[in-house]
Amino acid sequence: MKFKAFFTDDGISLLDKRFLPAMDKVGRVCHVFFTPTHAMLLHNLLGGGGPQCVAQFAKDLLFREYNVSSRNGNQIAFSVEVALLHRALRSVLAVHAQPAPAIQVKLVNKLPAGSRTATPFLTFETKGARAAVVQDVPISRPLSRSDIERLQAALDAAKDLPQTLVQVPDLPQLQSLVDRLKNVGDLLTVAVTQYGDLHLQVSTSLVTVGSEFRKLRVIGDRANAPVGDQNLTSSTRMDMAVERGEALSVQVNMKHLVKSLHCHLAKPDCTFYGIAPGGACLTVVFQYFIPGTRLADKSISFYCRLPVLDPGS
Repeated sequence: MKFKAFFTDDGISLLDKRFLPAMDKVGRVCHVFFTPTHAMLLHNLLGGGGPQCVAQFAKDLLFREYNVSSRNGNQIAFSVEVALLHRALRSVLAVHAQPAPAIQVKLVNKLPAGSRTATPFLTFETKGARAAVVQDVPISRPLSRSDIERLQAALDAAKDLPQTLVQVPDLPQLQSLVDRLKNVGDLLTVAVTQYGDLHLQVSTSLVTVGSEFRKLRVIGDRANAPVGDQNLTSSTRMDMAVERGEALSVQVNMKHLVKSLHCHLAKPDCTFYGIAPGGACLTVVFQYFIPGTRLADKSISFYCRLPVLDPGS
C-alpha cells in the first residue's frame, strides 16, 4: 500500500483556506479517501448519526505526480483529526520557500519512541530557505477492503440528488435567520417547493416562528405557483403545495443545520437546498465556478446530507 504526491499551488490553497476550515467545523474527525482519479474528505459516511459531508476533488486539481496503489483496487482510506491535518499543512506552508520543490505528501509507517509497533502517518515534507521540514500527522490504520466497500457504497448512495433544488442567493442572510431560530427551538421544519420557495419554521408549545425565501432559482422538477395562493399565509401555501405533490417537507435537528452552514467557510459560489424523494434527507449542494467564468467547475464536488427526524410529507 503506497501513496505519494506533490501538492499543486491551487490545491494546497483550497485545502488551507477553504475546505479544511469548513470540515473542522463540521466534525473533529474525517476520512481521507484516495482513489486513482479523486481525493476526498468524508465526514460521517460510515454512520454515527449527524450530517454527512463530502468534499471530492479531481486528483489533478490538488496534486501532481499522484501515485496511489493498494490491493483494494488502488484505493486507500483512513481517518484523521482535521485540526492536526490543517496544523501540519500550515506548518510546512510557513517555511516553504519559492522556488523550492513543491510540498510532498506521503503515507509512511514509523516506529514511535518506546514502541515496538509501527504506526501509520501522513507525512508532509518541504524545504525552506535554511532547513527542510517534515510534519507527521498520526492517522488510523488504513481501512480494510470491506470497510472501503462500505465507504464507497455510502458515497454512491449520497450522490443521488433531490429532484428539485432551489438556490439560496444570500447565504449570510440564511445564517442570520437560523441564528435567530435556534434560540426558539431544537427542531426545524424545512420545506422546498417546485415553485422556488424555501420555508423554514420552528414550532414550540408556545410559539411558531418561521420565514421563507420565495421565487428562488429552481434546478430539476419545477411548477408554476397557483395564482390563488398569493394571498395565503406562508404555512398554508406550504401545506397546500405538499398536498399537491409539488413540495416536500421534513424536520431536521437545528444543530445539524447549523453545522452544515459552517461549510460557507469553503466559499462556494452557489448554494442549493433540496429534499430527497420520500423525505429521506435534506441535501445542501455547494457549487463552484471555473475562475473567471460562470461555468460549473466539475473538478470539485461538495455537499452535505442532513438526517431527518420525521419521515417527511
